[in-house]
Amino acid sequence: LSKSPVDTLKILGASGAPESKDILIEAPQIAENGLVVPIEVTSNVPNTKSLAVIVEKNPFPLVAQFDFMEGALPFLKINVKMAESSWVRVVAEAGGKHYMAAREIKVTIGGCGG
Repeated sequence: LSKSPVDTLKILGASGAPESKDILIEAPQIAENGLVVPIEVTSNVPNTKSLAVIVEKNPFPLVAQFDFMEGALPFLKINVKMAESSWVRVVAEAGGKHYMAAREIKVTIGGCGG
């Protein structure tokens, strides 16, 4: 596991992935407690095979990765820990290409020991 968000994107093969409005991230703008930050992701990118959630400023940025069978609804709902305010990036793989969406979440009390 990488401690760098840039390295994480490289490992996923998603360096330089274009932004996509077809990836929807539902999350609070301000999380009162970084121990439990709810995040929902839906991909409307046709033939989405996988989704990865990256929290840039976490000690280990890759917090979740899910693979989907053909025909499955590419949706996930997770609770993540966030050490501090950070950008959350979602990478979708579809048709051999990668797409990305991002959203900033501000954390008032860190959930990773801070």
